[in-house]
Amino acid sequence: MSVHKEVKKITTHVLQEMKNNGEKIAMLTGYDFSMAKILDKAGIDIILVGDSASNVMAGHETTLPITLDQMIYHASSVIRAINRALVVVDLPFGSYQGDSKQALTSSIRIMKESGGHAVKLEGGQEVVESIKRILSAGIPVMGHLGLTPQSIYKFGTYTVRAKEEEEAAQLIRDAKLLEETGCFALVLEKIPAKLAQEVATSINIPVIGIGAGNGVDGQVLVSHDMLGINNEFNPRFLRKYHNLYEEMLGAFESYITDVRSSDFPNEKEQY
Repeated sequence: MSVHKEVKKITTHVLQEMKNNGEKIAMLTGYDFSMAKILDKAGIDIILVGDSASNVMAGHETTLPITLDQMIYHASSVIRAINRALVVVDLPFGSYQGDSKQALTSSIRIMKESGGHAVKLEGGQEVVESIKRILSAGIPVMGHLGLTPQSIYKFGTYTVRAKEEEEAAQLIRDAKLLEETGCFALVLEKIPAKLAQEVATSINIPVIGIGAGNGVDGQVLVSHDMLGINNEFNPRFLRKYHNLYEEMLGAFESYITDVRSSDFPNEKEQY
C-alpha cells in the first residue's frame, strides 16, 4: 500500500517516507479558500502558499512587492479549507534575508497567525543562519535553490540556472548544506534535469522540481498556470491541464449577453 494513500494527514515525516518508498510528491500553489478546498479534495500532498501570489493574485511583475501581512492573509485562507494537505508558506522578500532574528520573527508570525505548517525560503549558504534560527523554534523549513525569483534583479533574467559547472557545483554544495542544516525538503527551480537528478540522489530529503525534469522526488506548478487561467505564460516546463481562460471568458460573455437580452433571470430563477 502506498504511503500517501494510507495517511489521513500529510506531514514532513510522511513526505520523507514517500521519498524513501520511491513515491512521487505532488505539490501545487494555493492562495484562497475555494481553490484550496478543491486541491485538498483532489488529494494534493502539499499546497504551497507561494509569494507567486504577488504575480497571480495582485498583478505585480515580480514576487518582491508582496508583504508578510499579505502572505499571512493568503495562508490563513488556505488553512481554513484543508483537512489533509501539508501547507507550506513562502517567507516573502525582505522578511528573512541577512537577519536571522527577523527570519525567526517572520516565521513565528506566519505559524501563529495563519496556522501554516512550514515555511519556505530561497537561497543556500547565505540563509543558513536564518534556517537554524527558525528550526530552533520547531518550525519546519523547506529550501529553494536554482532560479530564486526573489533574486531576479541579481540574475537579471528568468533563464535556466546552473548550466555552468561552477554554479552547478555550488548548487550541489548548497543542497547538501540545506539538508545538513535541517531542511525537510527542497525545491529546485529551472535547472538542467541531469543536475536536478544528481541533487535528488545525493541528498536524503525530498527534492521537488519545477522545470527541473523527472529525476526528482516530486513536482510543483502554479495552479493558475496549469489550469490555463493565466494564458500569457508558456514556458517549456509548464503542462496546461485545462484552458480555463477560454472557458471562463465564454461563461462571462454568455452571462453578459443573457443580462442584456433580459434572458437572465427567467421565471424559474426569481421569487
